[in-house]
Amino acid sequence: MGRLLMAVVFLFSAMAARGRGISEIDSLKAINDSVIQELRNQVQELKLQGIMMQEQLQRNGYDDSLRIAERKARVDSLRQITPGSPLIISGDTLLVLYARKGGMLAEDRVANAKEEILSLGKSLTLFLDSVYVYEGDYSSDVMAGERVVLSLTETDGLWQNTTRQELARQYSEIIEKAIVELHEEYGLKQKMKGLVLVVLILVAQWLLFRLTRWLYNRYRFRLLRHVMKMSIPLKVKDYEMLTVRRQGILFLILFKTLFYVAIILQLLITIPLLFSVFPETKTFAFTIFGYIWNPVKDILGAIVGYLPNLFKIVVIIVCFHYLVKAVRYLSNEIASGRLKINGFYADWAHPTYVILRVLLYSFMFVMIWPLLPSSDSEVFQGVSVFIGVIVSLGSTSIIGNLMAGLVMTYMRPFHVGDFIRFGDVEGFVLEKTVLVTRIRTRKNEVITIPNSNLMNSQTSNFTFAAENYGVIVHTKVTIGYDMKHEVIENLLLDAAKATPMIQKKPLPYVRVTALDDFYVEYEINAYTTHTDKLSDIYSALHQNILDHFHQSGVEIMSPHIFAHRNDLELQIPKQDQKE
Repeated sequence: MGRLLMAVVFLFSAMAARGRGISEIDSLKAINDSVIQELRNQVQELKLQGIMMQEQLQRNGYDDSLRIAERKARVDSLRQITPGSPLIISGDTLLVLYARKGGMLAEDRVANAKEEILSLGKSLTLFLDSVYVYEGDYSSDVMAGERVVLSLTETDGLWQNTTRQELARQYSEIIEKAIVELHEEYGLKQKMKGLVLVVLILVAQWLLFRLTRWLYNRYRFRLLRHVMKMSIPLKVKDYEMLTVRRQGILFLILFKTLFYVAIILQLLITIPLLFSVFPETKTFAFTIFGYIWNPVKDILGAIVGYLPNLFKIVVIIVCFHYLVKAVRYLSNEIASGRLKINGFYADWAHPTYVILRVLLYSFMFVMIWPLLPSSDSEVFQGVSVFIGVIVSLGSTSIIGNLMAGLVMTYMRPFHVGDFIRFGDVEGFVLEKTVLVTRIRTRKNEVITIPNSNLMNSQTSNFTFAAENYGVIVHTKVTIGYDMKHEVIENLLLDAAKATPMIQKKPLPYVRVTALDDFYVEYEINAYTTHTDKLSDIYSALHQNILDHFHQSGVEIMSPHIFAHRNDLELQIPKQDQKE
């Protein structure tokens, strides 16, 4: 192009010099021929460049078509494994995006589009220009006024097997329809209707509450009088469990509970209705209802799911119940004497039954434990261990008394009704349990003694000795050295023989137990089997000793007093003194 310009300039200059002379005509002609030739060369070169550019464009178009085909094939291969990001409004799926746009993921594109649609649709007033598509060089934008709702690329068109222009047109119609529907649901008109419904619901609930309370107050005592007339006392044997008055009180409690249940049911219906009036709080209404219903549903589901284990527990309990009944039957047979086992005493039957029952129930509990709900949870196990530790620490003395009671049962030191002595306490055994033993003294005092104390101390069983050997009743008297021991011994023997409930065989006997400084100590011993009358026997024996000694003129008096007596009279009743 530069050389062509120079030739033109040269041509014009030659023509200007035409007048210079004919001599120069030939030179100009030669120059024109060269310029023309140069122009022809330039034209040919331009044509060649045009042909090359056309071929290059054809090649580029062919490459673009190949590139588009490759991209389409790649999209088709990814379509099976790419779920896509749906744009969901009010539970409806409007569209699905699969591709990124620049650095923005499909999920972010959908989130932004959803935010724009909800913002436009939930506005109280809708001044919405028609949704349209703005076509750019590389994207098609779905617009609502000046706001870009969604921007689509060629890749989005490939994913939907269409062009981005056609896809934008389809999506613009869908988005416009969604915005209009949202406005119809969230607009000012709908809010006014919601307020009216709220007022109506509150008024209806207030009227319903007044009606429920009026019915409660009106029929409470009427129904109570009717129930009182129809009721009869509920008895179990001689125990009257529910009197007519108690039945009336129970009816009032149940009727009041029914009143509160009715109010709660009304609120359970009214509160969700109030929140469901407005779309913004509709989900909150379901949330509140879920707070109430979900625990109930979980409990019912847990009960239904627990039924198999519950049936297993029932079967285990029934089996052990009848096994315990069989053991109790055998213990009753042994205790009554109808069944005899060598070396096994009849009084062992009941405590052995108690021990076996505890063992059987413990084994039953071990079998039931894994079947209990949440028995394998750490919390359940931790609480169980804590309770076990508390019980073990707090029941040390209880366990001691329990073990002592069991040991004494098989030691058989005494039975119920035996007359025993424990330390300074003497009395009849009223009750013997695994923890304590109760004794009634001769003064009718009931003393409770822990079994561990009895286990660690010495006890005397007078009843057992009386039945097998005879209990020896004994008492001591002190007489001065001036009396012959034969006389004293005969008087004591006569007094013992005259005492009621003293055995004739073996015979009573006297022992001289001490020779003190001032007197001789005599002890009378006599056998008896009436341990329940020991106090009466001792009283009668002492009375007889006094009578026999007084009648014989023998004074029962300590020599200590005799030494300081001076002229005191004999300490014997007047009628018993000898002349």
